[in-house]
Amino acid sequence: MTDWSTVKGAADQGDYELYFGYRDEHSFVREIEQLVGERVASRLAAQDRTLWGPEAEEEAGKRLSWVGLADSSRPLVDEIAELRSQQHEYGLTRVVLCGMGGSSLAPEVICEAAGVDLTVLDSSDPDFVRTALETDLDSSVVVVSSKSGGTVETDSQRRAFERAFTEAGIDPRERIIVVTDPGSPLDQSATEAGYRVFRADPDVGGRYSALTAFGLVPSGLAGVDLGRLLDEAASISDTLATDDVDNPGLRLGALLGAANLAAVDKLVLADNGSPYPGFGDWAEQLIAESTGKDGKGILPVVVEGLDAPNYAPSSADEVLATFGPVFDFDTVPTSGWGVFVNAPLGAQILLWEYATAIAGRILGINPFDQPDVESAKAAARSMLDGGGDSPEPAFADGVIDVYASGDWLPDGTGTVADAVAALLKGLDPNHGYVSVQAYLDRHRDAALAEVRRSLADITGRPVTFGWGPRFLHSTGQYHKGGPATGVYLQITGTPLADLEIPDRPFTFQTFITAQAVGDGKVLADHGRPVLRLHVNDLGALSIIREALA
Repeated sequence: MTDWSTVKGAADQGDYELYFGYRDEHSFVREIEQLVGERVASRLAAQDRTLWGPEAEEEAGKRLSWVGLADSSRPLVDEIAELRSQQHEYGLTRVVLCGMGGSSLAPEVICEAAGVDLTVLDSSDPDFVRTALETDLDSSVVVVSSKSGGTVETDSQRRAFERAFTEAGIDPRERIIVVTDPGSPLDQSATEAGYRVFRADPDVGGRYSALTAFGLVPSGLAGVDLGRLLDEAASISDTLATDDVDNPGLRLGALLGAANLAAVDKLVLADNGSPYPGFGDWAEQLIAESTGKDGKGILPVVVEGLDAPNYAPSSADEVLATFGPVFDFDTVPTSGWGVFVNAPLGAQILLWEYATAIAGRILGINPFDQPDVESAKAAARSMLDGGGDSPEPAFADGVIDVYASGDWLPDGTGTVADAVAALLKGLDPNHGYVSVQAYLDRHRDAALAEVRRSLADITGRPVTFGWGPRFLHSTGQYHKGGPATGVYLQITGTPLADLEIPDRPFTFQTFITAQAVGDGKVLADHGRPVLRLHVNDLGALSIIREALA
């Protein structure tokens, strides 16, 4: 039996409305009342670093400025608008964003919601990169975004664009704009080279950076009304900072936390008629990377809509979260836990940031670090430096090479279908999930994402789908740091043609292969079963789709 409660609010930039469903009202209300009693909302708004315990204080102390971005980011609005006007005078109407994780996911959803074009280059796939380089270069301005200033994917993309502009007789300094933290290696090199540099707030972590320069610069250059976006966030900020049982951020954080403590640790994210359909991908990174550590976590599962498998799961370990204007009390997950959110995009962003930080407090983890993301990067670097052994396939099925970590694959397995069946056989029927990771061109090969739906039908369990390597900056943290309940299917391929990375000793294909192999090795070292299917002919992707149907 699910009980429902409602929180509504009126704001200048759009009303918000939330419906909360819960199986255990007592535990839900207890969490809310405890949060109110401990003044968590007002302390979070005041950037109290002690909210997550002594071990998290140092990190939290330099990661909380996001609570005030609706005001502190205002000066960027006119600065970006002026730059956009200048670019249009020179016919620069195509905006390309080179960035990973928080540097790309927020601008992508912001631009989709506003109906403006933004080319997001968040891949190491050589075919994907080449298409971005060869499309309308004469009218392109490129935003290079990296908080650390050392993101290898972004650095490689920058190098490729610098060469492309130079070979076309274009000064890269007139076309490339840099967004990074002050004092980063990228800040230093870009400033010395004469690029326009936007220095973001260094006290905001990447996944909380939607309303910083990382989210606003590319979005504003593409044509988004940034003032309105910040107004939407400001319209709910005072409410989120209030210690009150009707605070929607407290209630959402309490729901996620209380459900997780009751072993309901998956969060199905479904669009329900919202004007920002890519929101689930942004929320996925925020939640997974913030909570998936210390063997705990909330696993976001982004689905295609309310008609998709797992939208109202038959298993008892999934919360249903929808965003959009449509609410139906009959749409109830078996677990009894659910939330329906309708709010403007700026308010949605700030709401989920508050709720995620609050859920982290309830789970007893630090929501601002990502200890297991670096392990995959280190493994990839080791492969590139020749420090890792190149794996040998367990067998080949036509043009598909099959690789398996550990000893879970039965002897004598000789087909892709049998290898997939063996992987799924190890799935925990009560708490397990399947992670599909495709290191391919996410535009050209978009149809492959349909396997998420078919695998959910087959297994009756949550299935996530991520494009590599961008998911490494998102759910990759949860895969290694969260509960050990997943099975992992990697799909890699030989590109139509490789692409050199200027002044690097490796190519884009070498790099993306190292990322896949490196992450697979780290997963295997954590005891996770990994199956990799490498397609030597991209036409054979249809064989994989059939095997997963």
